[in-house]
Amino acid sequence: MKKIRLAVISMCLISVLAGCGNLPSKEEPQQSIADTGPQGLSTESDSTGQAEVSGSMETGEFMSVQENMEQIQNEQMIPSEPVDENSLETEEMNIWMKVDDEAVAVEWEENDSVRALMELLREQPISIQMSMYGGFEQVGSLGTSLQRSDEQTTTQAGDIVLYSGSQIVVFYGSNSWAYTRLGRITDKSTEELAELLGSGDVTITLELK
Repeated sequence: MKKIRLAVISMCLISVLAGCGNLPSKEEPQQSIADTGPQGLSTESDSTGQAEVSGSMETGEFMSVQENMEQIQNEQMIPSEPVDENSLETEEMNIWMKVDDEAVAVEWEENDSVRALMELLREQPISIQMSMYGGFEQVGSLGTSLQRSDEQTTTQAGDIVLYSGSQIVVFYGSNSWAYTRLGRITDKSTEELAELLGSGDVTITLELK
């Protein structure tokens, strides 16, 4: 009976000693939740106090994120398309025209002759003494020559053209000749133009605004 008790005691001691071998050592620190980064990544601090990330994320994944950031930065740095200064000037500036003291609305052509006229008007407004001619037009000298591109043209009432590079012609009737188109009066009917331009010589004033 004593032998059985000794054997049982011996087996209990062996089990206790074996279990003690699995207990953590006091010298081995336990890993806390604070030492674990997001998604199971552990962090270790270097000598500068900054955390280094280690875990299952591969280098290729880090490179993919970096490439995406670089692409976004490059897109933000793409310069906008250059602005056409000539078209900007045409939109912002316009030639105002008066016949004697009456302002008229004009739709101007987009060509080199009109741009040359605008450059001339940048210095100062121009007043042109006009004269009736042929019973269908008023003609006056600019005092200088502009670039021209004459074409055979059949004019209508309201048309404004350049003749011989230095003459401004405004029609209240119709004629066929080689002219450079400058614009057209848009707010007057044929009858109103005949009354405005066909009753005697007039003065036309051009101003850039």
